[in-house]
Amino acid sequence: MKKIIIAIDGHASCGKSTLAKDLARKLKYRYIDTGAMYRAVTLFALQNNIIINNEINKNKLFDFIEKIKIDFKYNLELDKSETFLNNINVENKIRGMEVSNLVSPISIIGFVREKLVLLQQEMGKNKAIVMDGRDIGTVVFPDAELKIFLTAGVEVRAKRRFDELTKKGDNVNFDEILLNLTTRDKIDSTRKIAPLKKAENAILIDNSNIGIKQQFEKVLELCKEKKKN
Repeated sequence: MKKIIIAIDGHASCGKSTLAKDLARKLKYRYIDTGAMYRAVTLFALQNNIIINNEINKNKLFDFIEKIKIDFKYNLELDKSETFLNNINVENKIRGMEVSNLVSPISIIGFVREKLVLLQQEMGKNKAIVMDGRDIGTVVFPDAELKIFLTAGVEVRAKRRFDELTKKGDNVNFDEILLNLTTRDKIDSTRKIAPLKKAENAILIDNSNIGIKQQFEKVLELCKEKKKN
């Protein structure tokens, strides 16, 4: 069977990463979480005083952008891919609310997107890859063999995110998460550069009322069909 590129786009907290990881594991493909890449840049900006009082110093970020190195390494013990920023494991740090609240403003900056899109395209040059994000099927890999667009109601997504963070022991507020997702949806969908939108040939899946297993099996069958053809 031929190797393909699987592009998964969709709204924040709609299960893109879970689906992409499960597919990559099953197909023995490489998994790339592009959202984690933008989160890593956001964390770098916070750690280096490039963001102060929620204001981004774009000139300073531009000066630092080539010094930002992002890698993914597979943790055999935990059975998952983890994000490394300049050789430091930041997988947990990039998932907090401070980064979540600022990742969308970072992601609309043109030179940030340009750098990360080039990195993503390089990662996928040999195919056999599952990549999730906001613009994978429209910008990064417009010729991907399989494109999926995931969505779910914003309150459903907020509840899932709340449960996920609470399970980790984080002290979070549901209304704050709901506001964060609503704001991110608006920014992602209306930004001038590579806005979040469904590619014309993407398959739309609303998972508000379907389980992870059912969704996985449905998309896995689509993958198998594409690999055969």
